[in-house]
Amino acid sequence: MGGMPDDVTLLEGMATTRAIRRYRPEPVPDDDLATMLFAATRAPTGSNRQPFRFIVLRDGPNAVKAKRLLGDAAAAMWSGKRATDGYDERSGQEPDSPKARMARTMQHYCDHLADVPVVVLACMVRYRGPNLTEGASIYPACQNLLLAARALGYGGVLTGLQGFADHKLRQLLGIPEDVFIAATITIGRPVGHHGPVRRRPLAELVYDDGWEQPAPWAVDPPGTRFTSAGPPIRTAGR
Repeated sequence: MGGMPDDVTLLEGMATTRAIRRYRPEPVPDDDLATMLFAATRAPTGSNRQPFRFIVLRDGPNAVKAKRLLGDAAAAMWSGKRATDGYDERSGQEPDSPKARMARTMQHYCDHLADVPVVVLACMVRYRGPNLTEGASIYPACQNLLLAARALGYGGVLTGLQGFADHKLRQLLGIPEDVFIAATITIGRPVGHHGPVRRRPLAELVYDDGWEQPAPWAVDPPGTRFTSAGPPIRTAGR
C-alpha cells in the first residue's frame, strides 16, 4: 500500500478523525483508494439495497473540470457565508482566535480545492422519490470512507459543495437525474495531523429514561477535549 497505516483502534479512530482541509500535493495510490472504497461499501443500507455509488475524481479530463466547478462553487459559498456569519468581525479580527483560524482554513480550502488529490462524489441511486430517511443509506458509507482514510494516514472532509454545482456536474459526468449526489468528500495526505476532536460533554448529549433526564454513567474518557459550539443547551423545563 502507498500509505503508512496509522496504528489506531476503531474507537480511537472515531474519536480522532478530524475534518482535514489542507493536503499535501501527493497522489493517493490505487491500492489505498481501493481500501477506502471497500470500507465505504461495507456500510449498512436499508433492506441491504446498496444504492450507493462513488465517483472518484483525480487527474482525468473530467476530474479536472469537475474539481474546477467545485472550486468555483466553494468560493461562492464561502464568500457569502464569511460575510453573513461575520467571520471578519469581533473575535474574527484577532489572528489567533478560533474564528480567524477557521476563516483562514476555509479560505485555503476553497482556493486550493481544484488541486486536492482526490475528490469523491458520494451518490445514491433512488428507488423511490426523495424522502427524509434516504440519507441513512449513503451517509454511513461516507463516514466509513473517512475512517478508512484516517486509518491509512490520510485526511478528508465531507461537504455539500456539490449542491452549488449540481446541474453542471450532472452534465459533465453523465449522472442521471434519479441519482442523488449526496456529498463531496475531499481526501489527501494531511498537511497537519489528526487528533482528539472537540465535542460537547457526554452528559449534555445523553439522557437516561426520558428527555433531559441525567445519565450518571455517561462520563467522558480521561483527556477528552470539549467545545461549546453548536446550538445552546436548554436547561430542564425550558
